[in-house]
Amino acid sequence: MAQRAHTLTLIPGDGIGPEVTTAVVKVLDAAGVSIDWDRQDAGVMAFRKTGQTLPVELLDSVKRNKTALKGPCATPIGEGFSSVNVGLRKALDLFASLRPVSNLPGVPSRFQHVDLVIVRENTEDLYAGLEHVIIPGVVESLKIITEAASTRIAEFAFAHARREGRAKVTAVHKANIMKLSDGLFLDSVRAVSRNYLDVPYDEKIVDAACMHLVMRPEQFDVLVLPNLYGDIVSDLCAGLVGGLGVVPGANLGAEVAVFEAVHGSAPDIADQNVANPTALLLSGIMMLRHLGEHDAATRVKTALDAVLSAGAVRTRDLGGTASTTEFTHALCRALA
Repeated sequence: MAQRAHTLTLIPGDGIGPEVTTAVVKVLDAAGVSIDWDRQDAGVMAFRKTGQTLPVELLDSVKRNKTALKGPCATPIGEGFSSVNVGLRKALDLFASLRPVSNLPGVPSRFQHVDLVIVRENTEDLYAGLEHVIIPGVVESLKIITEAASTRIAEFAFAHARREGRAKVTAVHKANIMKLSDGLFLDSVRAVSRNYLDVPYDEKIVDAACMHLVMRPEQFDVLVLPNLYGDIVSDLCAGLVGGLGVVPGANLGAEVAVFEAVHGSAPDIADQNVANPTALLLSGIMMLRHLGEHDAATRVKTALDAVLSAGAVRTRDLGGTASTTEFTHALCRALA
């Protein structure tokens, strides 16, 4: 038997994760991409089996295969185990979150012609979750910003903008108040910008950036942000084009890439065959491009656009009645 072209780690995740990952695997197979999937559990499913949310076997698999496709993993609010997503980013040094945001044909949204890229620093800042109780009733959270991490994410953002022919890079910050921490982030981005004079550069205070995004999103292109602002602003931008169910995401390091659904695990609709796999499929398209499978990526995106434009087969979150299975079959037919 001929060796298959790619061996990739598959992390189904929790809730609707196994359903949407199964759908995406079927579509990528229909596109003719040769993949051997190394399935690994994370989150609640892994904890039930091993007592760990991030088993060593999973981390070893991703390190070995270099690329993973990941469904959503549940994170308890205010209690229970820590975020699987944060743990995965730390363990694999996935320092950059890349989330393109653009309109899809036939998907209702308040804005048209949105075409943004969110580049989020992934390893530090308040989102790292470094906090402790000082005395009962008083909690301290640590906001750590380093020149090294800020420079690294700025370099990633400008390199991406140059490579993809983007119009400009905007640094988003709160350095008017947090003059040392966000000031260091801003100084680091400015230093990198001087090496990319061909890429226009500007800056926005985070609250003003949010206001302008919901007034005239077309004025932005690539946004580079510290971790917590990036988490918030990336979801805000998803809302511009229809929500988290229709945007992709990737967490990237120097050696490893994890492409994931950016929405939650939606346990309330798990195992009902109603979940929309579009977000993870878009992440899968990003993954194909990362692997050099550009033709397959284009054909899958064309098939998705065609099914959404026709409107006859839509999952209920997009106003239709189709099941996950029916939507997946429609995509596969469009690829035939």
